[in-house]
Amino acid sequence: MTSEQDLPEVEVLENPRVKPVNVEEEMKTSYINYAMSVIIGRAIPDVRDGLKPVHRRSLFAMWEMGNTHDKAYKKSARVVGEVMGKFHPHGDSSIYGTIVGMAQPWTYRMMLADGQGNFGSIDGDSPAAMRYTEIRLKPEAEELLADLDKETVGFVPNFDESLEEPSVLPAKLPNLLINGSDGIAVGMATKMPPHNLGEVCKAIIYYLDHPDATVENLMEILPGPDFPTGGVIMGTDGIKSAYHTGYGKLTVRGVADIDETGKREHIIITEIPYQVNKSRLIEHIAELVREKRIDGISDIRDESDKEGMRIVIDLKKGTHPQMVLNHLFKHTALESTFGVINLAIVDNQPKVLGLIPLIEQFVKHRITVITRRSEYDKRKAEERAHILRGLLHAIDNIDAVIATIRASKTADEAKGALVEKFDLDEAQATAILQMQLRRLAALEKQKLVDEREQLEAEIRRLMELLSSETNIRAEIARELTESEAKFGDKRRTEITFDPTTIDKEDLIPNKQVLVCLTKHNYVKYIDIDAYRTQGRGGRGVMGISTKDEDFVEQVFVAYTHDHLLCFTSEGRAYWLRVFDIPEGSRQSRGKAIVNLLNLKDDERVTAVIPVKEFCADRFFLFLTEHGMTIKIPQDEFSRPRSTGVNAITLRDDDHLVHVIVTDGSQEVLITTRYGQSLRFHEDQISLRHRNALGVIGMRMRDDDVVRSLTVVEEGKLLLTITEAGYGKRTSFDEYRGHGRGTLGVRNIKVGRNDGVVTAFAVSEDEEIILMSADGNVIRTKVNKISIQGRSTRGVRMMKINAKDRVVGVTSLSPEESQELQDIPQAEIIDEGDEDLAPDQE
Repeated sequence: MTSEQDLPEVEVLENPRVKPVNVEEEMKTSYINYAMSVIIGRAIPDVRDGLKPVHRRSLFAMWEMGNTHDKAYKKSARVVGEVMGKFHPHGDSSIYGTIVGMAQPWTYRMMLADGQGNFGSIDGDSPAAMRYTEIRLKPEAEELLADLDKETVGFVPNFDESLEEPSVLPAKLPNLLINGSDGIAVGMATKMPPHNLGEVCKAIIYYLDHPDATVENLMEILPGPDFPTGGVIMGTDGIKSAYHTGYGKLTVRGVADIDETGKREHIIITEIPYQVNKSRLIEHIAELVREKRIDGISDIRDESDKEGMRIVIDLKKGTHPQMVLNHLFKHTALESTFGVINLAIVDNQPKVLGLIPLIEQFVKHRITVITRRSEYDKRKAEERAHILRGLLHAIDNIDAVIATIRASKTADEAKGALVEKFDLDEAQATAILQMQLRRLAALEKQKLVDEREQLEAEIRRLMELLSSETNIRAEIARELTESEAKFGDKRRTEITFDPTTIDKEDLIPNKQVLVCLTKHNYVKYIDIDAYRTQGRGGRGVMGISTKDEDFVEQVFVAYTHDHLLCFTSEGRAYWLRVFDIPEGSRQSRGKAIVNLLNLKDDERVTAVIPVKEFCADRFFLFLTEHGMTIKIPQDEFSRPRSTGVNAITLRDDDHLVHVIVTDGSQEVLITTRYGQSLRFHEDQISLRHRNALGVIGMRMRDDDVVRSLTVVEEGKLLLTITEAGYGKRTSFDEYRGHGRGTLGVRNIKVGRNDGVVTAFAVSEDEEIILMSADGNVIRTKVNKISIQGRSTRGVRMMKINAKDRVVGVTSLSPEESQELQDIPQAEIIDEGDEDLAPDQE
């Protein structure tokens, strides 16, 4: 072993070509250079023409080759070779992939290449080899390249500095907004959605006319992205975020319809979200069915062809199609998220841009292009006009010009003589020497004169255009208008304001149900098909099991997705969704509504109205037990609160008993327990806000109380039902109009132990449902009920025992009952008018 001290000293010689560097700084600098090279030179599009370098080079190479839309197709391999050999030496696969993408209608909203052959499919199939396919430019792509030869953009050397290529295209169309972009760089990515060409052009034109326009102003014209594969964008929050900040999340759904033709129902998918692979979507659905995560699907078929997409999903018998569809949205790519990142290169720097900055950058680019193009055209026009002036001067002095030329020994000598003798410059003299003898004809001279005048007019136009930026912006608007007319098409993607998430509502079928509310405020809903249609006078079927002297008080038809506006005896309003009510059998009691609503002590629900939407031009008309009434706009109840709100103010010992919906221009009719009715116009009731005190609607004698409130409808009759099961229809014409606050007239004769349950308007083709306190329910058609005058008792509608009574009545429209079987009508029962109450008319 030799010790360190025994080693000889080594002389270190300095190499002038070796420089010491800090490794950390060198790695940082090298990585940044590499990252910027990838960001600017490969993955991120330029904000001006919306193209990455490979796309720009491919289009430019095809333009240089003359491979335009009006020429024959050229082999894709030839185009790829041209691009790779001259401008983009990064391999043929990336170039061919770029060209293929620009020719795929499911990839580009505005295709830039016109392909012939197999260019792949939306199922992810690969295109044919480049030696088999052919390609050429689309007219839209030529709009991006137009004016390239007029010094509108700068050119830079190609990779080996043997040729030049444009650093950006003139881009007459806003390609970045129309086609979007997708790319992953180093440490950043871009994902810009495509838009409709016509809408983008209109939005930019609006911005040119209104430089202070807001995103909200522009969204009235450009509501959102427009994907080549269509679909539905759920909600606008993501769009607004992307347009304001450059970032946003869009929930995109495919388009699926429920087909009910044939023995079984089908779901037919005709559009899928952007960038979703159709075959993988079908495979995923089949996998979910095999795993039993989605029930009700019996078969899946892909029937897509050249006419369009068509995926057919066969459903099992008894399956709710909407529920299956909602599960597909929730568990498959039929509903996808498109994350927007509007990252583009601006002045050689990557920046995230909102909608207005994107438009501003395009307009700025076009101002530069049109300015440079106009200056170029003006210079060329001035040069040509200058030549024409020399030619016309020579023609006017043709004899002297010819003599001068003939006297010269050489062309150069003749040129010099012309310049000196006729006050011309060299360019004019050269043109004169090159002039053909046919130009000496009178008509030829006139052509030169006309051309000079046209050029002078063009020069004046260009000078006017260049005189202010306002004129240039007007020229941009004119070109965009022409492009919209030439290339615009209809929007493919629908934008909806519906919620973007699938919640409980989306997984529950929106079916028609019968909602029952008892005197003790127990509530449930029952499938409407649980009841068969019976003839008038039948006994009915058991509809609810009641306990402790409870009985059914209200029954009405609604849909499971409806809002129920529940009004209480204390004049308060609560909100409830039908699907939040427990579904029960005919015999079940239901659930106490106090467990569903935050009711106060001794507060009871007395009126329930199903509402699909709250409108400002529709009203709730309230009626209390003592005849007080008030009218409030429906939209004052459009903001649900879990604690409820005050609807109206009540006087002592009064209670809210009835609420109806009106449009503000109708007559109404109030009916009391002892059979008195009052008709008057609702404009006699002033419009109030919530929590106001009402006015007197109807006066009553003794212990009489209000039982119903209905709208007088043309073509309908008043149906009155009593507690003893009697009923009749009466024409509204028999009730002459009285002023609000009067006693009214007799409507029906009632017995000593009888009273009116309700009275409301019905049409000839409706059905009604009656429910008794013991819970029996029957259905019968209105046209089976006889039409009688006011002072009659009517006919027997429902057989009930001495201790039972009718407590609830509701009606069904023809649409609601069209699938129900009609049982033959029972024999009319008329038991006379004995045991009636004293005359109250």
